[in-house]
Amino acid sequence: MGSVGSKRSRRKVTTCLAGLGLLLTGAALQVGPSATPAHAATPHRILFDDGHAEEAGNADWIISTSKPDPLSQDSSPSAETDWTGALSSWGVALQKTGDYSLKTATSALTYGGSSTTDLSNFDTLVLPEPNTLFTTAEKTAIMNFVQAGGGLFMISDHTGADRNSDGEDAVEILNDLMTNNSVDSTDPFGFSIDSLSISSGYPAAISDSTDPVLHGSFGTVTKSLIASGTTATLKPADNSSVKGLLYRSGYSGNTGAFFATSTFGSGRVAFWGDSSPVDDGTGQSGNTLYDGWNDTGATNAALALNATEWLAGAGSSGGGDDGGGSGTCTASQLLGNNGFESGSTTWSASSGVITNSSSQSARTGSYYAWLDGYGSATTDTLSQAVTIPSGCTTAALSFYLHIDTAETSTSTAYDTLKVQVLNSSGTVLGTLATYSNLNAASGYTQRSFSLASYAGQTVTLKFTGTEGSTLQTSFVIDDTALNVS
Repeated sequence: MGSVGSKRSRRKVTTCLAGLGLLLTGAALQVGPSATPAHAATPHRILFDDGHAEEAGNADWIISTSKPDPLSQDSSPSAETDWTGALSSWGVALQKTGDYSLKTATSALTYGGSSTTDLSNFDTLVLPEPNTLFTTAEKTAIMNFVQAGGGLFMISDHTGADRNSDGEDAVEILNDLMTNNSVDSTDPFGFSIDSLSISSGYPAAISDSTDPVLHGSFGTVTKSLIASGTTATLKPADNSSVKGLLYRSGYSGNTGAFFATSTFGSGRVAFWGDSSPVDDGTGQSGNTLYDGWNDTGATNAALALNATEWLAGAGSSGGGDDGGGSGTCTASQLLGNNGFESGSTTWSASSGVITNSSSQSARTGSYYAWLDGYGSATTDTLSQAVTIPSGCTTAALSFYLHIDTAETSTSTAYDTLKVQVLNSSGTVLGTLATYSNLNAASGYTQRSFSLASYAGQTVTLKFTGTEGSTLQTSFVIDDTALNVS
């Protein structure tokens, strides 16, 4: 640990990630109060993406040519041809239930903004074979949306299906989303998409009568369809909730998964290895389409609709119910970048707080959060917003804290660290603890608190370090966690 009597310069030690942290501060704040996650609503709110070349080449992956609102084309569709698009069967089937509100996004995806198609207004995002890369800000928005309780439906196609000839196909684009984002790039969903081009097949469903995707209100799923598609490799060691539901013939377990589900934070995720199963064969003129939706050898409609239902919050297992954390609870750890090893991502912090300076020591890894320690009047903050699903009866916050000080008093708290919970308006809901120079000790000590009383809310966990005018006190935090069940 740092020397008890040492002071550090008012200019905190910078790290190789400091610049990146500053660049990402705005993105990280999207998990803050302005980014209210989707909450339970009837009808369920589904956003279909059409801002990433989903209509390039022969693709026509839209529910309607009327955007953002398909009801402007036909406010009461009874047949799939009442809306124009190769996904109109999917859209019309949902619309006819009266339980869904559907929109199409044609611009950049955001979370926590004012746009009518901002992800905070929806329970589920459908990515039907995107053909252009998501921007850094979009990937942050998508990942934060899912982590806060949203549903994500990723539909791929075979490797090399570069419909707009920009050098990227859906396999690469979706893998990039999962492995190159500012929220969690360490295999957050527990699977990767295979670089394969499988010409044909009828992947079969596993035997699981309790699975809400295979046995939902839209019917029982037995098989799907491959007409030039790919599969995924599952990695349950990275995310124990990942589950293969349909497999390519001859495959099982962690390889050859054609349809898979997972959870992330409070949200749910589904993957499908081909766009042909959701293609209804009709759409805008000039496109060569294939009717996989009604293929008699498969049950693709039931699979698409049950999965949408589950992602939007229905079903008996998985992430946050009804989007944004009400109903059921999946045991998980909710804080992003909880060991600070990704620098300033996900957290909002004063400059230099998240560091790998050798003047203090991380409990694990290289990075940690260091508040105060200047020996002059200073206030440092560290915060992260998180949605706690209302179905969770346990919400255990923990972190490791080391305090060293140059103060000599055994009775006066000159420097303090407050640990507080705030609501979306910034109002303090509760102070969990206040530490000071009087708590100085060698090594790290784990501190634990229950946040179960905040279930069903989006709250901000905030650390505020306040230092007096002389003699330093350093509050060093590492290995945070918010485990819910």
